[in-house]
Amino acid sequence: MKKIFFLYFILLVALAQAREYKVVFDCSSADAHYIKTRMWLVGKTIDMIEDKGNSAKVALTLHGSCVAMVSKDYDMIVPDEDVNDIQKAQEYLRGLSKRDNVSITVCAMSLASNAIEKSEVLPFINISPNSFLDTIKYQNNGYAIMTFK
Repeated sequence: MKKIFFLYFILLVALAQAREYKVVFDCSSADAHYIKTRMWLVGKTIDMIEDKGNSAKVALTLHGSCVAMVSKDYDMIVPDEDVNDIQKAQEYLRGLSKRDNVSITVCAMSLASNAIEKSEVLPFINISPNSFLDTIKYQNNGYAIMTFK
């Protein structure tokens, strides 16, 4: 009986120390190289949280010039010198989309202003009428905000 109580106590202590990290990463940058590095960093950040036994709930909101990477035909809308960075950013984004704890949303208004048709958006990306509203909702629900400008 003492062993069961002791194991139960250890489990409670371990659970009490585990934390949940809630964060919304908000990207509006036009710098393709910067976007690529930030998409990599989001994945690394989640890994670091989980490696410590904590959990992460992550939202990624994309708007402004950051939306080029959600297009199936990004090479038609970005300068030639940015194609490789956008390709790698999209690769990181695809990896993030496969995680159960990550939600990725793009702003429909930004798609329109960047001449990207909704039909051209990668299938794992959610389209929101206004990503500002989504970001506000996340913040109101206790998510920390990290901006990529």
